[in-house]
Amino acid sequence: MQRSSIRTGANVLRRRASALAGACALLMASATASAQPQPTLPRVELQAGIHLIRAEVAADNTTRSKGLMFREKLGPNEGMLFVFQRPSAQCFWMRNTLIPLSIAFIDDDGSIVNIEDMQPKTEDSHCSAKPVRYALEMEQGWFRKKGLAAGARLSGPKGMFRSP
Repeated sequence: MQRSSIRTGANVLRRRASALAGACALLMASATASAQPQPTLPRVELQAGIHLIRAEVAADNTTRSKGLMFREKLGPNEGMLFVFQRPSAQCFWMRNTLIPLSIAFIDDDGSIVNIEDMQPKTEDSHCSAKPVRYALEMEQGWFRKKGLAAGARLSGPKGMFRSP
């Protein structure tokens, strides 16, 4: 009788170990999938003075929360435009972002409120100076190199930014 209970206990341990190994494999696959950059999103063309910007649009919670995480590069004049339902204080961090970025916080009328430089793989908060509806991430230094600062105005597709 004792021998039978030992076999039963061993079988239970083997099943639990197998289930645990399966759960670990599933968790690892899930972590690997989430560590991948999101697929390219729909794009919009913006203009900042004479400069054309091709920006992917992150307009829902899922795409905004992933943003440019795990991307290894951006093309020239490429970025990501974050669109929010209504103006509010917005803060960004760079935990899983691999490239240094600059972020412009943009008012409803397309004017830049403030610009922040962000270092990769950090949890430092970078926030808008006032409530905004848009935020545009570009390669770090892009705005400075183009002579753009707070007060500069972007334009986009008709109806995107309201007239001042």
